[in-house]
Amino acid sequence: MKKLMVVLGAFLILIGLAWIGQGTGRFPYPAGNIMNNNMAWAYRGTGLAVLGIILVVFSRKRGKK
Repeated sequence: MKKLMVVLGAFLILIGLAWIGQGTGRFPYPAGNIMNNNMAWAYRGTGLAVLGIILVVFSRKRGKK
């Protein structure tokens, strides 16, 4: 279960970073995507990345008991 939480958390972090990049216009791929230069997606990506970090930290603390 711990490994699954770490993998899921890392996946959420990566997706969140991609959304931040697209929302801010730093990663405009694919061209013409509705997410490009749309700050709402950058905010959603930030929330998703934070959720992933929390999941990874929680799984690491849970495994040390």
